[in-house]
Amino acid sequence: MNISWSPAEQAFQQEVRAFLAAELDEDLQAAGRLMTSVYAEHEASMRWQAILLKQGWLAPAWPVEYGGCDWTPAQHYIFASEQAKAGAPPISPMGIRMCAPALIAFGSEQQKQFFLPRMLSGEHFWCQGYSEPEAGSDLAALQMSAVDDGDALICNGGKIWQTHANEANWIFCLVRSSKEARPQQGISFVLIDMHSPGVEVRPIVSLSGEHIQNQVFFTDVRVPKTQVVGQLGEGWTVAKYLLEFERGGTAYAPLMQVRLAEIRAAAQRSGAIDQPLFAARLAQTEIDVGNLEYYELQTLCLLAEGQSPGSNASVMKILGTELQQAVTELGMELAAEYGRAYQPQAGRPGGPISYPHGEQFSGPAGAALAPLRYFNERAGSIYAGSNEIQKNILAKAALGLT
Repeated sequence: MNISWSPAEQAFQQEVRAFLAAELDEDLQAAGRLMTSVYAEHEASMRWQAILLKQGWLAPAWPVEYGGCDWTPAQHYIFASEQAKAGAPPISPMGIRMCAPALIAFGSEQQKQFFLPRMLSGEHFWCQGYSEPEAGSDLAALQMSAVDDGDALICNGGKIWQTHANEANWIFCLVRSSKEARPQQGISFVLIDMHSPGVEVRPIVSLSGEHIQNQVFFTDVRVPKTQVVGQLGEGWTVAKYLLEFERGGTAYAPLMQVRLAEIRAAAQRSGAIDQPLFAARLAQTEIDVGNLEYYELQTLCLLAEGQSPGSNASVMKILGTELQQAVTELGMELAAEYGRAYQPQAGRPGGPISYPHGEQFSGPAGAALAPLRYFNERAGSIYAGSNEIQKNILAKAALGLT
């Protein structure tokens, strides 16, 4: 595997750096640098989305005819890496990186023409409706019903852990349109206007005090059949396809390398770097993240050769989220007594703070951010299919176990 960039890729890297230097103002950089979860502050994220749209780089993975870029896998990785290094706030993945690929693969031409431009412009802001109180990792156990009513489906039930449902005006949902012998059968993938009568959003406040997650209830919500993606009753196929993008569509290493560099610099200033155990843990985490980067680059090589990443997506999801948690643990250890305080005002969270504490905070900003990031990253090994589920996938796909 050749991991050095070609002259053309180096030229592209310089182009990306020049663009970021010109377009990322101090406020946008602060929104990226002071994130407390995997989601940026909504207003900053949408402003950055508009800038990327103008540049033509908002949805590089889409086919060119729908607004994407004809980039190589290496260019995609370079772009993601340079954005992380520059402190750019990430855009929400729900529409552009998750629902859109499913629409492009399974949607009707009418659906593509209507929804895709509105995803790009930000007119439509999306959330995901998969998990239910009794159907999380075992997603096929979902029970939200969709009863046939002529040209529409009447939906009843509830979804939980909907990121940014409080901001979204559209949600893509898995619903049970019929009961079949296998639970994966009889599931449909539908698009629902959040302003439809019968849709209710209730907030879920996280341990970090942020309102990012929600529970959504549907009572006799009428959904036109024109908003079913793919065939009625065959939504499981669409859902599995979408999950490949949710699990394997992230380059984890670049942002972790930025965070580790911040931790190392803070440890040098405080003298914590002279503590042998802390220094050893920091060095080991840096090595592990470096190994993950090589694995991500190896996956790029497979994609460049036209091969499927296969089980690599599950490996990257496991390693990426576990290492994200390890980085936050180092941050908590370095924060020491400042890590005990609840100081959400130190960050730029991905949602409203339910218990604000003014503007001032005690201690270094990194120390005040540490517990907020620590609590948020606890969810990393659960969302997008828990890591236990990913290990089962690997056991079957890579080891042949049943």
